[in-house]
Amino acid sequence: MMDIDFKEYQLSSELRGHEDDVRGICVCDNVGIATSSRDRTVRFWSLDPSDKRKYHSSKILLGHTSFVGPLAWISPNAEFPEGGLVSGGMDTMVLVWDLRSGEKVQTLQGHKLQVTGVTLDNEDIVSSSVDSTLKRWRKGKLVEFWEAHNAPIQTVIRIPSGEIVSGSSDTTIKLWKGKKCAQTFVGHTDTVRGLSVMPGVGIISASHDCTIRLWALTGQVLMEMVGHTAIVYSIDSHASGLIVSGSEDRFAKIWKDGVCVQSLEHPGCVWDAKFLENGDIVTACSDGVTRIWTVHSDKVADSLELEAYASELSQYKLSRKKVGGLKLYDLPGLEALQIPGTSAGQTKVVREGDNGVAYSWDMKEQRWDKLGEVVDGPDDGMNRPILDGIQYDYVFDVDIGDGEPTRKLPYNRSDNPYDAADKWLLKENLPFSYRQQIVEFILQNTGQKDFTLNTSFRDPYTGASAYVPGQPSSMSAIPAKPTFKHIPKKGMLIFDAAQFDGILKKIMEFNNALLSDLEKKNLSMSELETSRVAAVVKILKDTSHYHCSSFADVDISLLLKLLKTWPPAMIFPVIDILRMTILHPDGASLLLKHVENQNDVLMEMIEKVSSNPTLPANLLTGIRAVTNLFKNSSWYSWLQKHRSEILDAFSSCYSSPNKNVQLSYSTLILNYAVLLIEKKDEEGQSHVLSAALEVILDFVISLHSTKWNCFRLLSDVMSLLKNLTRDVELYFQLPF
Repeated sequence: MMDIDFKEYQLSSELRGHEDDVRGICVCDNVGIATSSRDRTVRFWSLDPSDKRKYHSSKILLGHTSFVGPLAWISPNAEFPEGGLVSGGMDTMVLVWDLRSGEKVQTLQGHKLQVTGVTLDNEDIVSSSVDSTLKRWRKGKLVEFWEAHNAPIQTVIRIPSGEIVSGSSDTTIKLWKGKKCAQTFVGHTDTVRGLSVMPGVGIISASHDCTIRLWALTGQVLMEMVGHTAIVYSIDSHASGLIVSGSEDRFAKIWKDGVCVQSLEHPGCVWDAKFLENGDIVTACSDGVTRIWTVHSDKVADSLELEAYASELSQYKLSRKKVGGLKLYDLPGLEALQIPGTSAGQTKVVREGDNGVAYSWDMKEQRWDKLGEVVDGPDDGMNRPILDGIQYDYVFDVDIGDGEPTRKLPYNRSDNPYDAADKWLLKENLPFSYRQQIVEFILQNTGQKDFTLNTSFRDPYTGASAYVPGQPSSMSAIPAKPTFKHIPKKGMLIFDAAQFDGILKKIMEFNNALLSDLEKKNLSMSELETSRVAAVVKILKDTSHYHCSSFADVDISLLLKLLKTWPPAMIFPVIDILRMTILHPDGASLLLKHVENQNDVLMEMIEKVSSNPTLPANLLTGIRAVTNLFKNSSWYSWLQKHRSEILDAFSSCYSSPNKNVQLSYSTLILNYAVLLIEKKDEEGQSHVLSAALEVILDFVISLHSTKWNCFRLLSDVMSLLKNLTRDVELYFQLPF
């Protein structure tokens, strides 16, 4: 038994090469280290002969069609002279690899769902799966299997005495002698995610309940270790008695005698952590990097490497820094102070450099006065909630159903609930049919059950008296001319909300439909392609990493191929992914290269979605995708070049019965107005003005409530193009 007096661990080296999360680690005796990744590969890392603290990627094992998780090492023998590896993946496969050739020599098929664990039992392989079964494989053949738990199995190990131990989402651990359960360990309150042997004592477990437990093989809990603040994914022990755990909370924690003696911070989730024989620690992180940590002074990284890692951590934390309970990067910039306040003393928090700074509105002087820097204190949970840099008495989560994302509804007790509801519905582009429901929701959740409507209240945008259900209307038969009270928008707008899980689910649903259609099967995606689409969605969901994440060129090619080949009725979720890809800096850049270097697939898409018979879903996603192009200035030339074709293609949208299509078209016109004014393109401005007038005339004739949002946006267009609209203003007497 090695006796290692505890010393502080420091970074030794980084193993870079994986293109996505590193999910699993396998210590391969003294031969090297194997890692698995969400990028569908297994990498083998050999010790660098010229620098004993560094490793280099000596082999990349390709064969899985989805992300790879658990790994097991086959020590060198007659069949595998240089050793072998066993890997399990999301693709339900267990693969066996010959390390000498780097090729897979066995494909073990049988699990119905993701493989979560693999372990060796002499010459047999035992695997666990989300399908709740354990399977035993011998010489490439399935020899036995059994349903071991009533829920997904998350991990499996073999202990020195020969038994198999499994951990499950049913919160239990089971010890197996053959197919017979000899012991059930009960104690965790959530999924058991990781297991390891504690030499001479029993086993240790990691759980979603954020704890680690040490167990005797009799099922008795010997110790509970508490310190993580999120899911604990992995656990390992060393002959010295030390334990290391990896967690969603971004820390690998080192434990001695049940006490956390050190926490190793990472710039992402720590999926796995393992000890090397010499006591060094290997960690697998969601940033795609494997790291070695050491207590040996001669193996510590040099000062430049340590400074670079400290800087990486600092940048990561800065991107997630909170002030006043809100993420720093979610706060508006100083430009938010250009918008006047609405009441004396109103506070607004904005981002200034690395800090959040509070301002108060001086109604008399009509200016924002600086109050000071905002910091998170111990009682921040008791503070008023903040939304878009403004404090409110309440910020409600509103689920409007219909597959729409949850919306944030701000409210102050001094507000008129009808006023608040109307402004919120307009901001969120929701129909006024929700109005009374929103008002009742506000009154119920703020305790204002005896609220009495002020009869002098007028709708903030139409000037009309508020509608109160159950009371007679005070409006005459002749509709009053509406007056508009809003600050015109002078910047471009984008559509940046997306329900990614629903989009991906719809794409997979359509792909399965193509697979089952013999005539159209050739249009379907392969398993590799579906995994690439899922990878694209993962990148898009992680908006905090847009500054450093990137797409493979093949990802953009795949999306464009689907746009060209899939039936029109199936392309709208693909366009929706494209819409969000455009908002990603690297996505917008790659897409532009494709459009410039090949046939203009984007114009083909516009023609396809606008051709009769049009489909509302295609029109909606198509307009929004084009609208989002205005976010990236590199697209301005393309947008100017194709202005006539784009506006003409979507010109019928103003009369669409779908209010979201109407609003999206109006937003497109607004963005074009901003761009063409900036470019001093008078011909283009006239075209945009003509398109805006067409919608406004339709509105004036119909006075349809669902078109108020479009009217407001196009009023902004008219305001922007004021030099061209003086005669129009006189004619309509519109308050631009």
